[in-house]
Amino acid sequence: MDAGLNQEYRRQMILNMTQQELLLLLVDELKKNGTIASLRLERQQYPEFEQAVDRCKDIVNYLNETLDGQYEISKELARMYEYFDYQLIRIKLGRNKEALAQLQTMFGDLQDAFHEADRRSGGK
Repeated sequence: MDAGLNQEYRRQMILNMTQQELLLLLVDELKKNGTIASLRLERQQYPEFEQAVDRCKDIVNYLNETLDGQYEISKELARMYEYFDYQLIRIKLGRNKEALAQLQTMFGDLQDAFHEADRRSGGK
């Protein structure tokens, strides 16, 4: 398939997602990019490691910016996202694989929680 067509297909798919589907995609991407960062760090591929960490930061910042402050859970999520952002900065600067492993566990917990909430709300 032509790369341009593939890109357009992905763009259209994202544009047609519900907010809930987009949220699930983002937490899945957060976990995936955390895994990529870990693999790249292990292989000492530092530019790719930093790209993956930056992508995680972008996702965390987007999730934080889109919180609806009228809900109590949003305040708790905001604190967690701020912690993630802080840790990602430290991980990138220090290339700390132990801290990255801890954060990866937290990303997995967040992913599980969001997918469980989706199931309970009648999602897929």
